[in-house]
Amino acid sequence: MLQENLLLILSLLFAVSLLIMLGRKLRISYPIFLVIGGLVIGFIPVMPAINIDPDMVFLIFLPPLLYEAAWYTSWNDFWKWRRPIALLAFGLVIFTSLIVAYVSRAMIPGFTLALGFLLGGIISPPDAVAASSVLKNLQVPKRVLAILEGESLVNDASSLIVFRFALAAVITGRFVWQDAVTDFFVVAGMGIAVGLAVAHIMYMIHRFLPTTPSIDTALTLMTPYFMYLAAEHFHFSGIMAVVSGGLFLSYRSHEILTHQSRIQSTGVWATVTFVLNGLVFILIGLELPMIVRELNGYSIYEAVRYGLIISAVTILIRLVWVYPTTFIPRWFSKKIRTAEKSPGWKGPLLVSWAGMRGVVSLASALSIPLLAQNNEVFPQRNLILFITFIVILVTLVFQGLTLPMLIRWTGIREIDDVIPEEEQEAGIQLRLMQAALKRLKDKYSDEISSNQLIENLKKQLENDISLTWQKLKCLECFEEERGDIHLHNAVLLELIEIQRKELFLLRKEKHFDDEVLRKQQAQLDLDEAKINHYVH
Repeated sequence: MLQENLLLILSLLFAVSLLIMLGRKLRISYPIFLVIGGLVIGFIPVMPAINIDPDMVFLIFLPPLLYEAAWYTSWNDFWKWRRPIALLAFGLVIFTSLIVAYVSRAMIPGFTLALGFLLGGIISPPDAVAASSVLKNLQVPKRVLAILEGESLVNDASSLIVFRFALAAVITGRFVWQDAVTDFFVVAGMGIAVGLAVAHIMYMIHRFLPTTPSIDTALTLMTPYFMYLAAEHFHFSGIMAVVSGGLFLSYRSHEILTHQSRIQSTGVWATVTFVLNGLVFILIGLELPMIVRELNGYSIYEAVRYGLIISAVTILIRLVWVYPTTFIPRWFSKKIRTAEKSPGWKGPLLVSWAGMRGVVSLASALSIPLLAQNNEVFPQRNLILFITFIVILVTLVFQGLTLPMLIRWTGIREIDDVIPEEEQEAGIQLRLMQAALKRLKDKYSDEISSNQLIENLKKQLENDISLTWQKLKCLECFEEERGDIHLHNAVLLELIEIQRKELFLLRKEKHFDDEVLRKQQAQLDLDEAKINHYVH
């Protein structure tokens, strides 16, 4: 039985991988294919229906997904755009939960206000992976990306706290606003404190104990679970613990991880998050037939209609919220008008339309317990799951596919004074090489004249500085005048390919150890990845 289940999961993961490869071929965001894949899995007759332990969903899936999002969040951008991020991550989450609660209670027979808040808490947070994967290869202002990434990090935490209180209200049958607001700040604040405490412990382990790249990578995988479990043990927010601790360790990563640890952990984490995202949609696909069968008095037509209406409401709520919260603070604050350029109407429209729901909403819905108080069946659980899946399907597929068209239609451009990434990198490299050359001349002036290797190192640095200056001049030209740098990159890629073929010949000649050859291959791979980052 165990072998059959393992083979099933592996087969489905393989199928999901093929779908994602198809998405890359068609230049379509892979979360769109994940939700479609989950839907298809649910309609395959031979697929076994399963019951998922709700407690395991939160514990297994959410800590690493949130930690990874926190790790790659830019703290500088997060702090710079903290006002719009906070308005979206807290204000919009609560506003969405309120509107969805009242709309669902008025529309769905047997739906209580507490159930409505539960549904609102589940579907209120947009998904970072969905938005970033759709926008990755498109020309989007840096401000928009920073706001979307920062929002998705914090609103996951705020929506899950709303979800937690609504769940308690459904189970206990009581909900007091004053108590809920107080508990909200206590649970969130103490969750942050626990997360930072665990982060400091992990920081000291990484910093002062003799770790290896494999140990460092393993510790980064354990860390979000330690943070989550420690906070939940004291009945605080495990989500806030993971987010705050992740931000702290990310900011200190240069002190605790070696270059080998960073390279290894980056590849491992990319694989882990890919598998976890795929598994969540596989699990909802396997559970869909049972959800549909046990809608408890609601037909599929009614459930789909409710899902479509709630989807339209969530899209409309975001549009209604974003424009006033973008411009009203500017009207009343001269400081904001001075510090920030006006985003115009295009930026807020893009932020509004990029509110696609994803894996966090799905994991939250799957974590609803099967039983409520007195071992009674949890009310409307399957309907909430079904509506959540419809909302994710509509927002991912409809908004995800139309977002590139919206960007092309608006012709949105960068409005802030942002230096292009490639130009920034050239400037950084120039500073680093100039610092190295200065140190070489100041400390090793005698060795330069007496040691040919040191002399050649000085010449190489001077040559690299000259080459980088030329590159910077080309980057500052208009696009049509950048032919030199495009040709330079193309030649570099061709030379790397020649070197890779020569490595293959060296391996056949058997004069060198395979381990040494593999290291050279890894270096070529890094060089090629660096060039391709800007070519494509």
